[in-house]
Amino acid sequence: MAESHPLLGMFLDAADGRFPPPDGHVTVLPPLPGGLECSVAFTGHAVVATALSTSDIQAQGPDGYGASMAPDFLRYLAGREGWIDSVDATLVARGAPAPRRLPERLDVDDHPRVRHAQALRTDVRVFGDERGLVTLAGGLAGRREMSIELNDPGSSAAGLGRSLLRDALTLLPAGEPVFAAVAPGNARSLRAFLAAGYSPLGSEVIIRPKRPASG
Repeated sequence: MAESHPLLGMFLDAADGRFPPPDGHVTVLPPLPGGLECSVAFTGHAVVATALSTSDIQAQGPDGYGASMAPDFLRYLAGREGWIDSVDATLVARGAPAPRRLPERLDVDDHPRVRHAQALRTDVRVFGDERGLVTLAGGLAGRREMSIELNDPGSSAAGLGRSLLRDALTLLPAGEPVFAAVAPGNARSLRAFLAAGYSPLGSEVIIRPKRPASG
């Protein structure tokens, strides 16, 4: 069995209320599987998973007070031609003790939400009904991740997001942590996750670096 990435333990600890010390420091960890890297910010402490050395990272001056998410630092991590995802809020909830309420969907592989999940995550499963789709997958550092997309994201869909998210929590064993990454600017989605029982842990950005070969 493959050894888990150390960032996974930090996420699980944070889900239980055990956060890194708010000392302004940056913890540098090895890169993620699949050629991905990331920068994660907790309160007063940052974590960078990268193939670059600790000395290379520290020389750029990141800190736990926001500089690890600064555009110039993220571009340094990615390289001139690397890919940088959006900076998202990191949220966590727990599986709900109720019968499963959402059927699995095997007919939506071409849906943009599903394709996006498959590009970044592993073991993607899709569930849903007339309200929309839910993806469950292995995500950042191997954590369990959830995302949703409503069939009608307009004003007529008020309340559908939170009801779909609450039902989606029944897909998990009771008490099992599940994470979500939500763009803060998507206020409607963020409100739905919070109303459905998710709590904020920090922020994160995923990077697919492209750097010149050394030597």
